[in-house]
Amino acid sequence: MLYKSEFYNKDSQSIGMWITNNDERPFVLSTPRMAEPHVIYLDIPFESPIIDELSKMKRVPQTLDYIKATAGIPQSQEKLFESFFTETAPQPYAKYTGDKIRMRYFGHACILVETKDISILVDPLISYYGYQSAVDHFSDVDLPDEIDYVLITHNHQDHILFETLLPLRHKIKNVIVPRTNSGKLEDPNLKLMFENVGFTNVIAMDEMETISFSDAVLTACPFIGEHSDLNILTKLCYHVKIGEFKLLFLADSRIVEAALYKHIHKQIGDVDVMFLGMECDGAPLTWLYGPLLTKKLARDMDGSRRLAGSDCDKGMALVNIFNPKEVYVYAMGQEPWCEFISSIKYTDESNPIVQSNKLVKMCTERGMIAERLFGEKELLYSKEPIMAEMN
Repeated sequence: MLYKSEFYNKDSQSIGMWITNNDERPFVLSTPRMAEPHVIYLDIPFESPIIDELSKMKRVPQTLDYIKATAGIPQSQEKLFESFFTETAPQPYAKYTGDKIRMRYFGHACILVETKDISILVDPLISYYGYQSAVDHFSDVDLPDEIDYVLITHNHQDHILFETLLPLRHKIKNVIVPRTNSGKLEDPNLKLMFENVGFTNVIAMDEMETISFSDAVLTACPFIGEHSDLNILTKLCYHVKIGEFKLLFLADSRIVEAALYKHIHKQIGDVDVMFLGMECDGAPLTWLYGPLLTKKLARDMDGSRRLAGSDCDKGMALVNIFNPKEVYVYAMGQEPWCEFISSIKYTDESNPIVQSNKLVKMCTERGMIAERLFGEKELLYSKEPIMAEMN
């Protein structure tokens, strides 16, 4: 009902474009934006095919006259708009054609899993190609020309980022989201949301539901904790099995009751690789959900209800249940291209760093491969459950 009402106002949607040579950005939740001479704002709804036409030009050349007319660029901004384009093509995408599974870490919680037949992209939040950075990283040009499945774990801006998703829309065949019919503002229906911004094949999954494609099986697993004790239902973790190799993406899970995960383990078994978010001192409840509350929270209650992932003890509880051969801490918000949505500045003494270091050390002492990911990483795996080959 909301999307068909006067309260869903597409006229309030717009796209801002400008040139940058670094990752420094205005904070994403600071709106509205004021007009600036170096920024072009396209007053178009997010569903507009103009976004697809612009995005395709990163790979397929087009004339400036065509795109200026399509985007409706006024004459006064034509020169600035033309400065956004180049005649130099970006580096070509190297499609993976081997017989293994290629895992590429793009930063934060974004993982690309590829075989020669399929591509799976988890929680897209991706940096841009075109400028030098002190942090080695994959960028938007390192994505396949067709992405078979995008997996969305939950509705936080570091996991659903329209700025990344809308330019990829023309490449994405399927978007998989958690199912919900709660009807609550703080827990929106993601299938409806994606469909109303122009995605055409959105699949909503329930907990423990499976989808099979190629030689892969995707299982949607419960996602517990992290949402400030609110009754948020629209969240899933994902178990991906390719051949006999198993990856488990636990996002920002914070284990509440181990018995639940033991029941999940009975169905999916041990895993080869586990990804776990350990931002264990997350923001207080009102940082994200405050505008949706009907009354102001007391400071002590607000501070005790946080958007927190696992600490070492809770993370090791998950390790003990799923017995992974490799454990990767991710979704820590440390990459510079995440600062405009998270504002996280860790030091060596920060509790999430201390806790994740402790977990990595404990896993390593047990003979597991363990690491806190940062920037980029590429691994190749056999489709059989054996150790990885590092690049």
